Amino acid sequence: MRTKIIFSLLCSFILLQLAAQKTIAIKCGSLLDTKSGQVLQNQTILVKDNKIESVVATKSFIQKTDSIIDLSSYFVLPGLIDCHTHVLLQADITSEDYDVQILKESIPYRTIRAVKSCYQSIQNGFTTIRDLGTEGAGFADVDLKKAINKNEMIGPRMFVSTLAINTTGHYPIKASDYAWQLQLPKGLQEITGADEARRAVRSQIEHGADWIKIYADRSYYKIADGSYRGLPNFTTEEINAIGDETIRSRKKLAAHAMTRDGIIAAINAGARTIEHGTGMDDECIKLMVDKKIFWCPTLFVNEFVADGRAKAGSIINKQFTETIPATFKKAIAAGVKLAYGTDIGGYAWNLSQAKDFEYFVQWGLTPVQAIQTATTTAAELLEQQGLIGEIKSGAYADIIAVKGDPTKDVKLLQQVQWVMKDGMVYKSEKK
Repeated sequence: MRTKIIFSLLCSFILLQLAAQKTIAIKCGSLLDTKSGQVLQNQTILVKDNKIESVVATKSFIQKTDSIIDLSSYFVLPGLIDCHTHVLLQADITSEDYDVQILKESIPYRTIRAVKSCYQSIQNGFTTIRDLGTEGAGFADVDLKKAINKNEMIGPRMFVSTLAINTTGHYPIKASDYAWQLQLPKGLQEITGADEARRAVRSQIEHGADWIKIYADRSYYKIADGSYRGLPNFTTEEINAIGDETIRSRKKLAAHAMTRDGIIAAINAGARTIEHGTGMDDECIKLMVDKKIFWCPTLFVNEFVADGRAKAGSIINKQFTETIPATFKKAIAAGVKLAYGTDIGGYAWNLSQAKDFEYFVQWGLTPVQAIQTATTTAAELLEQQGLIGEIKSGAYADIIAVKGDPTKDVKLLQQVQWVMKDGMVYKSEKK
């Protein structure tokens, strides 16, 4: 009996070892080295398990493999990274759109819809996302991340920020819009005072937050000289407590901030990234360059919501649309670190997740530089250099392919034909 048990265990060990040694050779027509920006021809990627083992010229590749994937007529590049998503939102142009999701859809129902959003991200070629707030859906983003990591559902590699933080009364849902006696749910965690700020950070990290997110300002308006202002959401003590507690816990802080009133306070409190930043000024730009702060500008979503919000009475997004090209060009010329982020979920998941690349190129970046914002720079923002955003030895096998050359026509990234994540193929529409 003992011999049979030992034999059975030995067989199981051998099977596991064989499974662990499964190798795939991917023959590439063109391959983008995102680190150097060079396009290499006729390369072969050797994938072992979920990692890239090597990249060599196809003509010199002789290693035996378990299978071969022929992408020799395709342009191959790393899986893309979206640094600002909301998988638990399904577009909210107006406050009424937002309230419907929070008040009429249960968290389980929203999570079911988010499963589809995660799948859509993979189909779009985005194999990693940073999801910045569940907007009233509790810690469901942590559950989604767990389910993906356990292969119980299909989705991108996720970095999550759970509830996000704001001060009392400064974020939807507005109690004044409803009967005052109702205890309405909120789209985030509200705090008042430095102690509550610290408690919120600790609680979110305890529940699985990889990042802490704050909403730093609100009530934006344009002044006579053409610049923008807003109202800061936090006292200095509150925002500094959040930043200090985040850094003490070895986490990073992301700040939704549109104007100098939120941007400067957030950076001084220790924010690593500024989200949106549409109304930034020269002082903000200089501070971001000096402190090496990443900017996720989320451009398409502003255009997506502008008309609807103007009809509902708020013209600020239309004003941002008019001025953001010049702001973008100025920020890039100054050396602001640009990371790709869409705010998808703020717009519908059936629309393109690669739309922002068009704006980047239209306003001054080369297509290669635009792609780098969603690969090497995004990996740096997430402190995942060498693991994602590159096709190199030791990186995760997150690989996509398109027909045509996106370094000449970046819009081709809206038509990804083939996707691999962690060594597994999730999309194959090869022609």
